[in-house]
Amino acid sequence: MNANFKEALLPPATIGIVGGGQLGQMMTLSAKAMGYRVGVLDPTPKAPAAQVADFQIVAAYDDQAALLDLARRSDVLSYEFENVDENALIAAQAYAKLPQGTALLHITGDRLNEKQFLHDHGIPVTSFAPVTDLQSLNYALNRVGTPAILKTAAGGYDGHGQTDLDTAVVTKAASALLTQPCILEARQKFRTEVSMMVTRSAAGVVTTFPLVENQHQHHILHTTIAPANVQPSVHSAARKIAVSIAESLELRGVLGIEFFVLPDDTLLVNELAPRPHNSGHYTIEACNISQFEAHIRSICGLPIPAITQTSPAVMRNLLGDDLTVARQQLVEHPEWHFHDYGKAAIKPQRKMGHVTVLNHDIDAALASVANLKGEQ
Repeated sequence: MNANFKEALLPPATIGIVGGGQLGQMMTLSAKAMGYRVGVLDPTPKAPAAQVADFQIVAAYDDQAALLDLARRSDVLSYEFENVDENALIAAQAYAKLPQGTALLHITGDRLNEKQFLHDHGIPVTSFAPVTDLQSLNYALNRVGTPAILKTAAGGYDGHGQTDLDTAVVTKAASALLTQPCILEARQKFRTEVSMMVTRSAAGVVTTFPLVENQHQHHILHTTIAPANVQPSVHSAARKIAVSIAESLELRGVLGIEFFVLPDDTLLVNELAPRPHNSGHYTIEACNISQFEAHIRSICGLPIPAITQTSPAVMRNLLGDDLTVARQQLVEHPEWHFHDYGKAAIKPQRKMGHVTVLNHDIDAALASVANLKGEQ
């Protein structure tokens, strides 16, 4: 056996996942296909991941006793979102391995920590400043300038917990955010948004997935085009940044990196996600291994092959009633790879599933998912 993998966690070991949403579900499906057992901690009975896992612990994410129970029943732990209690995870390491560690969560779970980490490691980011009250907001506006975006430092996703500031006049929406620590970021005029998934093996080998182009609506990812239609130099620059970040973090598992492509084709890192990412769902059908299998391989200490994309692809999120429309149209689209996350209730702007289309003609792939708009 290769000495680098002598401590690999082999099937049928048990993987415990904190979080039972769609990311946990797709992690679980990959793990189960490889022969692992999977347990899930989630407060919602029969959460998406729990529907395909071996067992579920129904409890709040911050229930330390429940997390310790999951750890006792698992050989290795992972998580599907950023806002996991770090102290509970530290305690859980007495019972199960946590290859991703807690430093990754500490950095990515707070926008200010994340921006400062990237800046300190020479990774290009937009101008930013910490904000704790009205006085520091005015200071930050003078330093960063406008237009800018005020965001809560912790929490918030898909556009929640942030507001635009087009001038130095503090709006009511901005004042309302100042009840908690915030970060002010200069708003960039960018050409497009792109992202890349990166992972790193136990042996320290960094592997990247293709760079993809993302289109958002109402701050929520709508469509991903893989690979991104940008200059080769942009693909190369993104890979270089991704490798640098993975090595600086001593990454285990998959990390999603969101970038802005500026008009001069330079890149700025916008956000990090310490887990598989929505814009990487296309990898299930379009790559030799998915981002979810790469995640499982990394946290279990298995080698990760070089990634190849076997076909260009378009991934379309199904939000709210988009899922109902897609179900009705499924009989008309044999080209669709249809994913229904199995959530109990359809809610507006909620991610209910996705459709991936493989086609060397990207315009045809986009046309295939063009009529999926339900009532939001």
